Amino acid sequence: MNKDFRILVIDDSAETLEMIERILKPKGFDLILTASGEEGIRILRSEKINIVITDIKMPGISGLDILRFVSENYRDIQTIVITGYASIDTAVTAIKRGAEEYLPKPFTDEELLNAVNKAMEKISLKNSVSNTEVTANEFGIIGESAGIKKVITAIKKASQTNATVLINGESGTGKELVAKAIHYNSPRATAPFVAVNCGGIPESLLESQLFGHLKGSFTGANETRAGFFQTAERGTIFLDEITETTPSTQVKLLRVLQEKEIYMVGSSKSIKIDTRIIAATNRDIMSFVRQGKFREDLYFRLNVIPIDIPPLRERGNDIIMLTSYFLDLYKKEYSKPELTISDDVLQIFLRYSWPGNVRELQNLIQRIVVMSEGNFVDIPDLPEIMRFTVSSQKRVNMSLEDVEREHIISVLRHTKNNKTKTAEILKIDRKTLREKLKKYNIADENGE
Repeated sequence: MNKDFRILVIDDSAETLEMIERILKPKGFDLILTASGEEGIRILRSEKINIVITDIKMPGISGLDILRFVSENYRDIQTIVITGYASIDTAVTAIKRGAEEYLPKPFTDEELLNAVNKAMEKISLKNSVSNTEVTANEFGIIGESAGIKKVITAIKKASQTNATVLINGESGTGKELVAKAIHYNSPRATAPFVAVNCGGIPESLLESQLFGHLKGSFTGANETRAGFFQTAERGTIFLDEITETTPSTQVKLLRVLQEKEIYMVGSSKSIKIDTRIIAATNRDIMSFVRQGKFREDLYFRLNVIPIDIPPLRERGNDIIMLTSYFLDLYKKEYSKPELTISDDVLQIFLRYSWPGNVRELQNLIQRIVVMSEGNFVDIPDLPEIMRFTVSSQKRVNMSLEDVEREHIISVLRHTKNNKTKTAEILKIDRKTLREKLKKYNIADENGE
């Protein structure tokens, strides 16, 4: 709630203070207003503040001094800079000092509220990762999103029956984790759980692996060997990538489901089995059925209890919970207890599409913990493909001029405001750079 966020506003203009109060107070924010930087620092030392909104140019202690004081003494305070002197150098300096948002005057109600809302989001994200110990639930699953709650409900129902289950989900979403949760919370928990990747076994060997074979039944069959169905007797067999099975194997799986019996390769004698089947796929199984690549009758036999696992990109704050969980895990494993992740990184995590889902997130967290040289992980520590993908997503709704202006600011920040290096990176001459700064009404204060 907004009342939980205390905002300190520092500006030597009574008109600006009054305007900010008019915008924010009706929204329920707890505001402290002051006209001097000296008083602002006194308040910071004595009061619990969540967000600082400060003017840049003030007599005595300036806004940049306030930013420096906050960055050196407080890790959890978000800062927003407002100024009537819009210039690229001022913006870069403010951002270097830790400002999260930069608002040139005059700004609209919406622009101020958006900046404050972003600051609130970053505080909430940081608190989620830093102050909350995340633990897996009874099924070993982390998350509280609506999609995951549906999965949990389905697991509870499926674990109390012997019905077949078909799990749908993209690669890396945790299909085997769900299958194990069903098995180990069912009456079959003390019997084996056998996982089979149907797409990872050569077609010529899959039936032998599933149903077993007799000695001499094919070249290389030097002894009689039981199959996975026999190994999973009284337990559960998990058939991952079920759509990769051949028509011949599908016929035999259908018989298993209908008759509860198998035939070993090379044998004409049936063997009764008591094995529960849980199947999974990361493909659109109905399209396989329509194309005649997967038997419709087998699909209906498998799909008695369907469970759809949502992709990570649709799980909202579950991403932050998972980040916190994996971060704690690998900080302990690699003895880096002080390591933290910036809220900018968390924002990228929330916007990223995660094609590899939870597995990709876990691998990424392990990588950045292992590779980190300090105690702080920021955007440059992320893989380039992640930074660029998120950047392109963010820019879809921006005009070409807005993108150009943002990129110039970004490069100036990277070069620490060195115009010559900036022009080299942008592959333009210094004259063109000056023209672009002028085009966007951005003053060049240094005149370098």
